Amino acid sequence: MASFSFPITTTAFVILLLSLTSNVFNNSAAKHSHSSSVKSIKNPRLQKAYIALQAWKRVIYSDPNNFTSTWVGPSVCNYTGIYCAPFPNNTKLQVVAGIDLNHADIAGFLPEELGLLNDLALLHLNSNRFCGILPLSLSNLTLLHELDVSNNRFVGPFPNVVLSLPSLKYLDLRYNEFEGPLPPPLFSKDLDAIFVNNNRLTNVIPSNLGSSSASVVVFANNYFGGCLPPSIANFANTLEELLLTNTSLSGCLPPEVGFLYKLKVLDVSNNKLAGTIPYTIAGLAHLELLNLAHNMFSGTVPEGICVLPKLSNFTFSYNYFCEEQGICSNLTSKGIVYDDRRNCLPEKPLQRSKKDCDTVDEHPIDCLAFHCGT
Repeated sequence: MASFSFPITTTAFVILLLSLTSNVFNNSAAKHSHSSSVKSIKNPRLQKAYIALQAWKRVIYSDPNNFTSTWVGPSVCNYTGIYCAPFPNNTKLQVVAGIDLNHADIAGFLPEELGLLNDLALLHLNSNRFCGILPLSLSNLTLLHELDVSNNRFVGPFPNVVLSLPSLKYLDLRYNEFEGPLPPPLFSKDLDAIFVNNNRLTNVIPSNLGSSSASVVVFANNYFGGCLPPSIANFANTLEELLLTNTSLSGCLPPEVGFLYKLKVLDVSNNKLAGTIPYTIAGLAHLELLNLAHNMFSGTVPEGICVLPKLSNFTFSYNYFCEEQGICSNLTSKGIVYDDRRNCLPEKPLQRSKKDCDTVDEHPIDCLAFHCGT
């Protein structure tokens, strides 16, 4: 094979040499500047924070709003989105206690150096374009109380690193690309809020679901399938909002749902739930919103639900209910917003065909046949 070479002129050689020398000098100067900045920080906790934030800035490849343009120099407490507070055991010592980059539209990933932020209590990254996985070094954040990485582009299996955070109370992973099963240990943690909706999570909801002490649990828009575990009853002392919209649930709604006496919001719409409404729901005195729409429920809409004292919104459209007891047929008179379309209710408009209703009526549901277990 012929080889070709082109002579380099003296001028070109000098320019090339100057360019290489300049790059070496700039890299050396940057390292020297970084080293000087670290040494100029007398507070060792802020030293580590500086190293972590500079490492993070280097792996941010899009910052259209120049959110991190202030991340320069040793004064990390002046960086945009970085919040310092006195160290609990030494109030004269400032530490990085919070990071709030919500809605910054930043693209990049999370480096392992974030594990150096040992004093962090709050990490909010909502609505950015961060991708990749959550680094295992986050396990060092033993004081972290709130973790919100929602509405980003994180991938991989459920990030088990969050299970090792002893102080965590608020976990928000929604609107990402996490996939696979939920780990049962998630529900053994002392969390107040669990948001895992709008991911690619699969398998079934773990049977130890009710071991948690959360007040809000949102599973919506995943691919769990299977039954809602009867252990949901163990949430009775804390749970106020349960959203299971579009999670491929099947079987019957367990009567244990009615044991959640603090419940204000229950949404099981867009699933494959069948059978009748559990009579126990009529005991949920704090219930404000009940959504049963787009399932295969049948039988009667019990008056006990329609007279709940706090109920303001009751949606049971796109099912196969054949009767509304008492006041249920006139919820407008109680000021309740409702939707009863596409059922099998006689003398009500916009109902299913007689053929569709007769098919369901001829094949009554046996909830025990689903073998949902305990």
